Amino acid sequence: MKKLLTSATVSIALLAGAPAVYAQNQGQPTETDQSTYTNPAASGEAETDFDDAELRKFVEAQSGINDIRDEYMAKIEDAGSQEEAQELQIEANDEMVSVIEDAGLDIPTYNAIATAYNSEPSVRNRVDALM
Repeated sequence: MKKLLTSATVSIALLAGAPAVYAQNQGQPTETDQSTYTNPAASGEAETDFDDAELRKFVEAQSGINDIRDEYMAKIEDAGSQEEAQELQIEANDEMVSVIEDAGLDIPTYNAIATAYNSEPSVRNRVDALM
């Protein structure tokens, strides 16, 4: 369970840099439409009303994310240069995005569930029960 907790919040950001920003900002507004965007997290209103189907998809995606993270962390640590490490980060991020989308989730929903898992005991309990 602790592994899920750690990897759920860190999976996409774990490989740091631009790729993490890409995954986390999918579906986020651009600078031009910031004035109409309300960030629920910034206002203290995190979404927590996920249905069981979404949570099952999250658990399914998380399994693939863990595998990718484990595979690429070793490759990145062994990279011969910063450029090679960044290329590996991009590759891993692309694979993570594919795993999430193949599970039937979009990136914002995956990230919202991961955030709720870490901050809302009710969501954590529901996800843990599905594992």
